[in-house]
Amino acid sequence: MEPSLPIIESLVRKIKDEMFSSVDFYSFVSPSAYDTAWLAMVPDPTAGNDGRPMFGECLNWIVNNQRDGGFWGEMDGYGNPTIDCLPATLACMLALKSWGVGSGNVKRGLAFIHANTKKLLEEHHARCPRWFAIVFPAMIELAQKSGLEIVFPDELEEVLTDIFCQRQQLLEREELVNKYHYPPLISYLEALPSWYGTIDEEDIVKHLSEDGSIFQSPSATACAFMTTGNRRCMSNLQALVERFPCGVPSICPMDEQIIQLNMVDHIQRLGLAYHFQEEIENILENVYSRYMSQEQKPRHSLIPIQIYKDSLAFRLLRMHGYRVSPWRFCWFLNHKDILIHMEEDCEHFSSVMYNVYRATDLTFPGEYELLVARSFARKLLQKISSLGIRDDAVALVPNVHTLIEQELVGLPWMARLDHLDNRMWIEQKSKNSTLWSGKASFYRLSCFHDEWLMQLAVKNYEFRQAIFKSELEELKRWCKGCGLTDIGFGREKTTYCYFAVAASCSLPHHSAVRTMIAKSAILITIADDFFDAKGSVEELETLTDAVGRWNGKGLSSHSKTIFEALDDLVSFMTEKHLHQQGSDIANDLQDIWHETFASWLVEAKRSRTGYIPSMHEYLDTGMTSVATHTMVLPASCFLNPNLPKAKLKPPQYETITKLLMVAARLLNDTQSYQKEQEEGKFNYVSVYMKENPGPGTDIEDAICYMTSMLDEKMKELLEHALMDGLDDLPKPCKHLHLSCFKVFQMFFNSGNRFDSNTELAHDINKAIYIPLEVQTLKPLKPLPGPKKANLTMNAHLGQTYKLPRVKSSFIMQWISPETLRDDLGKISISLKPKTCFV
Repeated sequence: MEPSLPIIESLVRKIKDEMFSSVDFYSFVSPSAYDTAWLAMVPDPTAGNDGRPMFGECLNWIVNNQRDGGFWGEMDGYGNPTIDCLPATLACMLALKSWGVGSGNVKRGLAFIHANTKKLLEEHHARCPRWFAIVFPAMIELAQKSGLEIVFPDELEEVLTDIFCQRQQLLEREELVNKYHYPPLISYLEALPSWYGTIDEEDIVKHLSEDGSIFQSPSATACAFMTTGNRRCMSNLQALVERFPCGVPSICPMDEQIIQLNMVDHIQRLGLAYHFQEEIENILENVYSRYMSQEQKPRHSLIPIQIYKDSLAFRLLRMHGYRVSPWRFCWFLNHKDILIHMEEDCEHFSSVMYNVYRATDLTFPGEYELLVARSFARKLLQKISSLGIRDDAVALVPNVHTLIEQELVGLPWMARLDHLDNRMWIEQKSKNSTLWSGKASFYRLSCFHDEWLMQLAVKNYEFRQAIFKSELEELKRWCKGCGLTDIGFGREKTTYCYFAVAASCSLPHHSAVRTMIAKSAILITIADDFFDAKGSVEELETLTDAVGRWNGKGLSSHSKTIFEALDDLVSFMTEKHLHQQGSDIANDLQDIWHETFASWLVEAKRSRTGYIPSMHEYLDTGMTSVATHTMVLPASCFLNPNLPKAKLKPPQYETITKLLMVAARLLNDTQSYQKEQEEGKFNYVSVYMKENPGPGTDIEDAICYMTSMLDEKMKELLEHALMDGLDDLPKPCKHLHLSCFKVFQMFFNSGNRFDSNTELAHDINKAIYIPLEVQTLKPLKPLPGPKKANLTMNAHLGQTYKLPRVKSSFIMQWISPETLRDDLGKISISLKPKTCFV
């Protein structure tokens, strides 16, 4: 176990140096082969008749960065080419052929196209993305016009015809710039066919961004420059290549905050946040400053990415204690046209709605806009789940249907334990990583498949499992030594209690807090069972009196066993606190435990005499007898920063502690009332029915009342746990309150899992015993800068590379403007680009 710690510490240092010391977040973005190819096609306007590329670096990049399979573009986590490899490979071959270089690369590229197009198209034909329907036909047309013979099998004719028809429908339906389609058609300038209509220099200049780009698209900007010679476009391209000599990104400039936010989210979901607390806080402080200064109004062409970013920022900032209004991302609810657009094209918003739904987990009291946003997101996610995802506008998240299913029908976030959530994320990301949607290609953020980060996540999880196994065995020995294991009655929940504590709290590796809380929970379970069913009233009174005096003299049998185990725990905590903090908390701990035993005694006497208290009386006692404060407050004295000794005084607890006590009691009673009813006991359900008699009142009414009350208490608890200024408690202590409530949610969310001997067995094994099921990713081929000498350009522009024709095949023909005008009645006005392949 110990040898793993130096490895973890070393990896943490490396990642801090690699990921957080860099001020250039573009270093996380993979190059776009498609866009780099278009820059490689740009001729140098100063070369005259010599004919050389303006950006030789881009051409060199293409030659040196062809994948082993003969393609250019992205791969999935299994090393297989993605659909964007088809247009990217065609574009790269066009660039090479334009300058008469890289004949071997072209041959391998053609071999890839011929061998893989059928498989890739058949996989995506039913859900052909908008960008692919625009770009792929154009790349086929340009490739064949340049002399590349693209040969496809006959069985693809129908598929290809459908894609060409889809392009025609898109171009006929959409305007050059449409507020609901991003990227807009003009950003596909290089791929628009001549029959689309007149696009002159005035149109191009009109839509240039301040930086001289066409909607941040390097490929469209390259085409605009070749078409118009515009100096602003040229300056943009020159600056782009100067900054990215090893392949340009698909979008530039990018919103760097999206990269930062996704990095933080990814690290948190891998369970690594406590290794990078300072770095994360620095990022979020910067994001918060800029986030709050921006006006929240829709930028129609950027709606998907805007909502994605705003909802992710809201969740992360609120989780870290920043006060952020829900309207920072719920602004879209006030725009009916946007809502209609999202409903009509919901499959394009899968990652967006997933983030919106997760953001609404953090709802505080009175935030009705979040309830509306949650309902809307849930409706769209259900529809997306049934339709499948065709063309997400932001990111292709692997196994996104599993993630959506987890949110919609699995345990809610408030009932999920962090350790198991981390495991799910690690296993998923080890098999495949997120591909982000560019204009005409996918790209990666390297922090999502960074070898060191995944290695750290795996080592960290395995190290925690090793610690958990060791601590659980020690806990079992303690229980046996104290006589609790063989006490002979009640529920034996040693493993359950430790699992709940270990899997819910992101405590440091070596933390005695886990063991303290687990021992407290075990004692509470056994003592509660003793008061409920085993002990006589006289025995219960004697035990409670002994706890009040903290003297076990005269106790016997089960009472003696319980007290001696309790005394051992309190003595251990007292000595440890005296050693660490220099103060004696023995009396304070004894007072809290006596308060808890006294509440059990009151409930036992009520049950045995048949006295049914009022709702107020019941809850006043029940919030103490559920004993959450008995576990959380003493353990908080050992956190960093720790709970001040003065905060241990019962019953003067902070509001967050009282909210935890009430909410836990309500949760317990909503799921255990049937069992207690069968045993002749009462809880809040029966008390409610007594105070609200009448033919119209039934158990469902009581449950509905309790659920509504619980929902409000949960929102209040969440606000107090995350926000400063509401309670005078250190942040780690408040977070421990939240973790305790999440455990109760996990146990009692939709049943009584705590009393079941089987329901949690698999989760326990996954958390502590079963090794991670991680797959070693095929390493992505490195994308270095030029490794060879600069290529010598030649004038072999007429040279062609033609594979042998295959039987039963057809060749896509270049569709001339004249043909389209005759068949479709379109007026064909062609751009006159100054390209070298015309």
